[in-house]
Amino acid sequence: MYRIDSLKNGLKVSSDPMDNMESVAIGIWIRAGGRYENAKNSGISHLLEHLLFKGTTKRDMKHIKQEIEGRGGSFNGFTSEEHTCYLVKLLAKDAELGVDILSDMVQRPKLDPSEVKKEKSVIIEEINMYKDMPSHYVHEILAEMMWPDQPLGMPLAGTVESVNSITREEVASYRNSHYNTKNMLVMGTGRLKEQQFADIVGKYFAQANPGPLSKFSRVVIKQKAQVLNIYKKDTEQTHVAMGIHTIDRSHPDKYVLSLLNIILGANMSSRLFHIVRDEMALCYEISSTIRRYEDCGAFVFSAGVDNKKLVGALEVILREIGRLKTEPVSIDELDRAKEYYRGQLLFALEDTMSRMLWIGDRVISGEKDFTVANILERVDKITPEDIMRVSAGTFKDESLNLAVIGPVKDEGRVKEVLHIA
Repeated sequence: MYRIDSLKNGLKVSSDPMDNMESVAIGIWIRAGGRYENAKNSGISHLLEHLLFKGTTKRDMKHIKQEIEGRGGSFNGFTSEEHTCYLVKLLAKDAELGVDILSDMVQRPKLDPSEVKKEKSVIIEEINMYKDMPSHYVHEILAEMMWPDQPLGMPLAGTVESVNSITREEVASYRNSHYNTKNMLVMGTGRLKEQQFADIVGKYFAQANPGPLSKFSRVVIKQKAQVLNIYKKDTEQTHVAMGIHTIDRSHPDKYVLSLLNIILGANMSSRLFHIVRDEMALCYEISSTIRRYEDCGAFVFSAGVDNKKLVGALEVILREIGRLKTEPVSIDELDRAKEYYRGQLLFALEDTMSRMLWIGDRVISGEKDFTVANILERVDKITPEDIMRVSAGTFKDESLNLAVIGPVKDEGRVKEVLHIA
């Protein structure tokens, strides 16, 4: 059972002991990400994350790597729409070292001007690389369609223009605005003692600055009709990303939506994989996923389709989505989805790092009551009628967005089939 402490300076510390483990996983979570940016500084959260690995006023980047990896550990970081996270995994005896190094990176980054210049070049290459990867780029197009002219619709890495324009001073100012104790959570899992861990964090964050809680503008969804964007390109395969607006991460129906995702496209026994790929051979790759944010969400379908089979694949995908609105799933199919959910959750929580990421994400987002027993109890109570009800409320033509990259010749035919039965 995880525990949350608050230090005098407002910093939250959460811990979840796993006494049978040899390792600890530690993460510093920060309310900073794509949603806190604008068109001018788009990508600044991601750039700052990269720069924190380039050295502090106490350690150069070589020593940071050596101190962690020299103990058999690993470390990394990531930027999402709503958070940035810096994380390490070490043997339990080295837990304090992990807190020491992560706290140093977060509180005392050097932000050397030469490193800022170099890292901007690296990220611009990353941006250009993604544009050459249609399976990735189609999702950037989809996000912009779903949340036009809003931070949630902007690419996390930024644009070539925005990254080029960001200065070292702007990076430092952004860090000062968001990297304060009100916006931070230090999360630890593994072989640790709760009070001892809180004391260690308190030691290394004693001088951390408090500040205001960062806030982003809530999304505004103005969509009244389906949206289609075809990016014509001579590719070997047509890449499809379809998104539908849905509920936020705290909505009471979020577990129903999770089972709906499993039934439709989350694994190889899902309806879309079995029918569209295995039975009809209309695509090589197909899947679905749910993107959850504090004030909104998206149900996203991805597919890599034979260039000649795009229309046929879309017809079948949309038909299968529509069936869930009118035909109740069988008890057997629903039970399989519940067991898959249970298994995937419990498997993930066996690992210290996965557990840290799972709990940390929920604590920093302000979620309540997410103990495993309570979640599984709620999942067990979901009925076929719940699946139909949430399907009917989610899968609507006017909420549909379709992005396509490929050599599409009959755009009119694509528009004709773009309808959820």
